[in-house]
Parts: sequence; C-alpha cells; structure tokens
Amino acid sequence: MSETNADADPDAAAGEQDLIDRYLEDQRFHGKSERTRASYERVLREFEAFLANPERGPGGEAATPSSADRRECMAWVHEMRNERAPSTVASYASYVHRFYAYMSQVGELAENPMSLVVEEMDEAIDPDPTRRDLSLADVRGFVQGIRHPLERAVVVTLLKTGLRVGECCNLDLRDLHLPDSDARAAFDVEPRVHLQGRGASIFVPAEPVRGAVVNGEERYESNKRKRDTVVPVDAELERVLAAWLAIRPDARSPAEPLFVDTSQDWGARLTASGVRSFVTRHARDAGWYRTGGGASENVTPHYFRHFFTTHLRDRTGDRGVVKYLRGDVASDVIDTYTHDWGSRIRDVYESNIYSILE
Repeated sequence: MSETNADADPDAAAGEQDLIDRYLEDQRFHGKSERTRASYERVLREFEAFLANPERGPGGEAATPSSADRRECMAWVHEMRNERAPSTVASYASYVHRFYAYMSQVGELAENPMSLVVEEMDEAIDPDPTRRDLSLADVRGFVQGIRHPLERAVVVTLLKTGLRVGECCNLDLRDLHLPDSDARAAFDVEPRVHLQGRGASIFVPAEPVRGAVVNGEERYESNKRKRDTVVPVDAELERVLAAWLAIRPDARSPAEPLFVDTSQDWGARLTASGVRSFVTRHARDAGWYRTGGGASENVTPHYFRHFFTTHLRDRTGDRGVVKYLRGDVASDVIDTYTHDWGSRIRDVYESNIYSILE
C-alpha cells in the first residue's frame, strides 16, 4: 500500500494540522461561532483525508492542502457529486475556497487552487435552475414600487451591473466615480486612480475576502472575482446613486462604505443579509417570493445578476463583454477588454443596457 505524506513525514503532517488549526483559530478571533468553526473543520478535515489517499486523487499520489492543485480540488468536487446533493457540494466547495482565499490573503499560502474550480462551478450552476421569467416591464414595475433611496439604489445597482450582493456591499465611496455629480463631490473621498479618465463608473476589486481587512475595515463578504473590474455607470444608475448619496448617513467605518444601514445598525456597512431581507420583502409583496420556494419561483438578489446576464447577453451577442462585466474571465481575455475599455466596454454597455426607470 502506498505511503501517505503523513506516514512519510510526521513533521509535514503536523504542519498541515497546524495550517487548518491556525485558520480555525483566526476564525475564532474574527468572532465565528463554535458551530460555524466546527462545520469548517469537518469539511476541511474531509478534504484533507481525500488528498491524503493516493487512490482517490487524479495523479495517484498523496497530497496535502498546501500542495494540492486545481486538478486535485476538481477531483474532490467530482467525487462529492456522486454522494451528495448539489447544494451540499456547493457549500463544501465554498468552505474550502474560503480557507484557501483567506490563507493566501494572509500569506500562509501562495495561491488559491479552488478559485477557478468555484468559478467554473458557478458558470455551470447559474444557468441550470429554471427561474421565474420576468419581463423588463415586470422589473420596471418592481423598481417603481421601491421608494426608499437606499433600497432603490442597491436594487438598481444590482440590476444595472450584475454585481453579486457581497460585491455590492463591499463597495466603498472610493470605488464610485461620478465626475458630474454634486452629490458625489460633497464627500471628501477621492475616487481610485483606476477610475481616472473612465467617466462615471464603479471599480469592483477582487481583493475583499471574508475576514480580511481592506481599506481599514474587516470584511464579512468575499468578492468572487478573478480580476478587478471597472463597470460603467449609465445616467439612470447615476441618478439613483446621487439620490442615495444626498441622504446617506455618516458612516461608522473609516473605509466610508458606499451603502450603509439606515435602520437598526445606523451608519454601519450594509450587509448581504440586510439586502436579502428588503429584497425578499419587496419580492413577497409582488408575489415573487414564497417561503420554502426555490430558484424557479423566488426573486432574490442573485436573480438580478441572472437577469443582467441574460438580457445583456441577448442584446449584445457579445459573451466576452458580459463575462468581463461579471468578472468571470481569464487573464488573457480581461487584458484585452481592459486595454480597450473606453471604446469596447463602455460603448457596448451604453448601447445595450436596458432602461429600468422609464
């Protein structure tokens, strides 16, 4: 029988044990509950056991979490599909992805081998569910019924940019450039240099990872982008963002979040759960949400990303532009679009983005 890494080198095995233990300890410091940490440990140890068995991996050799590559992560996900429900597979994969993302962010590991695996899973999973088929007129009526400036700004941002809800909540004022807006100019926060000369636009960074400190604030949501992305802001989105900025409370955080809570956690960064709460409320009022319902009937913040992708792809016929805006492209493709951002991305976007408010 083949000798595992643990058998061959007890010190290496102890190091791997320490790697997972250090991650779990950091999560305790970040305030994660004992129950959450136990769930992470169960999945990570299961992943570790898979890697340690040379008969289960793709290369016929034992590996460890620190030595595993993309193919070994894919093999683990593939094996799980034979034993577990798709939702469980997605959850377990996300646990390992967060482990790698965090450990690479803090310098314990060089890279995240689960990053592309999760990205490929998202691409495969997103189109699969049969979703509620809402027309543009339906969505316009929905937005028309949202009166609160914060809630309207968030929903229109999601619909117009295809951002994930966590990415939207992670936006800071520095990520928004509205050169012709008095409301934006009233804040003493300079836009990122990445936005100079780009016109009205939003910078969506790849860097925020749950538990990491970014721009002076610990983040509780992860941006799942492979690369930074600059997304155009059209006149409609600029209008609703300006309306929100005109009444935005002072933020508690020095990071100056773009979207802050206006209810119980006044001035704190808006959370993904907060967004889901008010989107669910409005969707339920519209008859588009049922407790216990699935993707086929419930409208959630992720539905807006699906709506954006479907409609913009149909209008442009250019999958590359849509994949760039979604943040789902490899480095060679994104470099092409980044180089020609002004004439390629903005022109295609402004020529094809749908109207929400009219």
